[in-house]
Amino acid sequence: MTGRRTVEEHLARVLDAVRVLPSETRGVRDAAGRTLASPAAAAHDIPLFDNSAMDGFAVRAVDVAAASAENPVTLRVVADLPAGVALDPPLGAGEAARIMTGSPTPADADVIVPFEDTEGGLADSLDEVRVLHAPAKPGIFVRRRGADLHAGDEVVRTGERLGAFQVAAAVAAGVAEVSVTRAPRVAVVSTGSELLAPGEPVTRGRIPDSNGPLLEQLVADADAEVVLVARVPDDPDAVRDVTAEAVARDADVIVFTGGVSAGAYEPVRGAFDGQGEVEFASVAMQPGKPQAFGVLSSGALVFGLPGNPVSVAVSFEVFVRPALLALQGRAEIQRPRASLTSDAAWTTPPGRRQYLPAIVDLVARTVRPATAGGSGSHLAGGLARARAFAIIPAEVEAVAVGDAIDVMLVE
Repeated sequence: MTGRRTVEEHLARVLDAVRVLPSETRGVRDAAGRTLASPAAAAHDIPLFDNSAMDGFAVRAVDVAAASAENPVTLRVVADLPAGVALDPPLGAGEAARIMTGSPTPADADVIVPFEDTEGGLADSLDEVRVLHAPAKPGIFVRRRGADLHAGDEVVRTGERLGAFQVAAAVAAGVAEVSVTRAPRVAVVSTGSELLAPGEPVTRGRIPDSNGPLLEQLVADADAEVVLVARVPDDPDAVRDVTAEAVARDADVIVFTGGVSAGAYEPVRGAFDGQGEVEFASVAMQPGKPQAFGVLSSGALVFGLPGNPVSVAVSFEVFVRPALLALQGRAEIQRPRASLTSDAAWTTPPGRRQYLPAIVDLVARTVRPATAGGSGSHLAGGLARARAFAIIPAEVEAVAVGDAIDVMLVE
């Protein structure tokens, strides 16, 4: 194990090994969750045409400029325009068209009078309408063509995730296909002869494998694809075998949990140490001090994380998730952060940056530990309540109530 390095130094080594995955063309709806490899440009304007923002009447502003409740203006209704029609009826002096929200505005109309500003509303309004209030200004309630986007404008940027909002915007702009990076293929391997399958009856000395399900969900949340989930005993040969299986499945990333420290039964270290592909290091953080990282001859990135669940969660967020997003060409690879005020006191490990599972109140702008049991990396129960990680610098010896705390938000 090399000398202790900082979190930034270890992350830099990881990201230096990342190469953006190849791109592919997909239909917009089939590309949800992927990262844009090139910008998506609008095929047409948004809105596509001038249209009404209200149910009411399309009129000429000059005809209703003097309308009031005391002196209503009566207009002759010459057309009815429900949504979906392509009509463009001419409007002469004293004429109006009944119009629904989203319907194309007649070229001769320059204002919409909402039905609430008329005497009879929309009922029995196909012959004439009495306008009780003059529009506040010309053009009111008319959505102008191209007011949002023009054809050729960039709708979704390169490096941006195609989420629900981005899919909707692209579809609205007439984008049919997009170029996106391939989803990283990830193998998740838990090591430890003590591990049981989730749901298997527990016995003395045996514990459930919570790391596998934890990583499966974290990988999926990072828009990557899980291609293998495995548990292996404390046997270097078992680690070598599962590595070969992951490579055979074209895994881009292999994530091991456990077996990376300096104990007597460390199968990941036993399989890789001294081979020149995977490096074992001590990182100045708590939890997550023992880390392993390397690149196989296949090109697969290998992460060796500590075995305790909180260590796994922290290590994934600090090192693995940024790498998975970088593989996708994501413009932003870090979780959002906030500065909050501590409403609890706790101690911190000397000389190491602390990542503490935390409960945050974004309204009150406060943060506190998610568990009353301290910062132990084995305290998996507290993860259920954690919505963030409080990040305490290595030089801070203790946190007091009222201290400003940097927080990594994970939900």
